[in-house]
Amino acid sequence: MDVLEIIKSEKPTLINFFATWCGPCHAMKPNLDQAAAHYGERINYERIDVDEYAQLSGKFGIRSIPTTILFKNNEIVWKHTGVYPGTEIIKRIGEHITVEQK
Repeated sequence: MDVLEIIKSEKPTLINFFATWCGPCHAMKPNLDQAAAHYGERINYERIDVDEYAQLSGKFGIRSIPTTILFKNNEIVWKHTGVYPGTEIIKRIGEHITVEQK
C-alpha cells in the first residue's frame, strides 16, 4: 500500500485509521462507505488498520481511533477523531472537490 503516493493526488484522498477490535471504528465504517459511494471515482478512499500498519499510523500521529483524514495535494485539509456522520463527511469532501472533478 503506497498511501504516501496516493495522498499527493489532486483528487481528495479520504483515509480512515481503524482497528478490528474497535467498536467506534465499526460504527464509523458505514458513514465512510456512504461518503465513498457518493463520490465514487472522484476521490481516493483507504482504510488503514493501525495494528497492521503501525509505522504508517505513527507517521500521521494517530493516537486515537477512529481517525479520519482528508488529504489533497499532500496536505491535510480535514481531520476528525471519533465517529462522524456520513452526510457531514460528504460535505467536508465536497469543499475540496474542484469543478473539474464534479
